Amino acid sequence: MTDIEIAIILLTITVIILSVVVIVMLVMVAVLLARLNRITKRIEQVSENVASVTAWLSPATVFSAVVRAFRNK
Repeated sequence: MTDIEIAIILLTITVIILSVVVIVMLVMVAVLLARLNRITKRIEQVSENVASVTAWLSPATVFSAVVRAFRNK
């Protein structure tokens, strides 16, 4: 084997390894984005629940509910 053939073989192996690394990194980024999307949806749902509880527990809402409860009886 000549030096050029050895260099071509080594460069081919290097390109194959780098291609595999790039593909693995792209897959990892896609998985990470999917997980972040799922986490974002959960955080959004929790914030909506907190907002609705906060609105319901505001003093005006609580007092109006108490007044309505006593007026009905």
